[in-house]
Amino acid sequence: MTATTINDDEIRKFAAMADEWWNPNGKFKPLHKFNPVRLAYVRDRAIAQFGRDGTARRPLEGLRVLDIGCGGGLLSEPLTRLGATVVGIDAGERNIRIAALHAEQSGLAIDYRATTAEALAAADEQFDIVLNMEVVEHVDNVPLYIKSCADLVAPGGLLFTATINRTPRAWALAIVGAEYVLRWLPRGTHDYRKFLTPDEIGALVKRNGLKVIDRTGVVFHPLADEWRPSRDLGVNYMVLAEKPKTD
Repeated sequence: MTATTINDDEIRKFAAMADEWWNPNGKFKPLHKFNPVRLAYVRDRAIAQFGRDGTARRPLEGLRVLDIGCGGGLLSEPLTRLGATVVGIDAGERNIRIAALHAEQSGLAIDYRATTAEALAAADEQFDIVLNMEVVEHVDNVPLYIKSCADLVAPGGLLFTATINRTPRAWALAIVGAEYVLRWLPRGTHDYRKFLTPDEIGALVKRNGLKVIDRTGVVFHPLADEWRPSRDLGVNYMVLAEKPKTD
């Protein structure tokens, strides 16, 4: 049987909510709130890595970006507006249909595909930037998934990973707080046993030939009603890794 990272239960879970992707007050409200901080991190790090002009209207022009688990396109669309050539992939065909329709309505050319990271890696595709954002905690066969992500990064390129740490505080805030108390997310969105620590993510990317060059936490500030970067990696965090250039 061919190895796969697809978890059918997770696909069904997100397919059931697919119509909500572009409703900022719907079931994906937390992602809409989270989007500005992760988009700024990707933009700023990409500009630094590739020597781009941060004052330009489309600073990512000419860069090929892969958005894995793109959902409805919440990251794919703003990255396209920043000039990137974006391929958005998702194992859920319904998500892809909604993302493609919204992009068309927005006048954006985005290459959306219902496929997996391992399938693209098997086809020898590579990208300047690979985004693994809030996905790794929903897949099966994490080692295969991270290997596929790493294989998809071109030499000199970047792999961004955003996920939730496996700590008691993360369980209290990301599951009990977000799903049961505040009801930001439907119950059962996350499984604590599938959370990974920053060191575990780092070890997996290093094993596949990448070098971790940055780690940052992301915390919610309730008075400002926004997420901000932080040195605290205890709950939400992002790891940035680089593939060495070839001689």
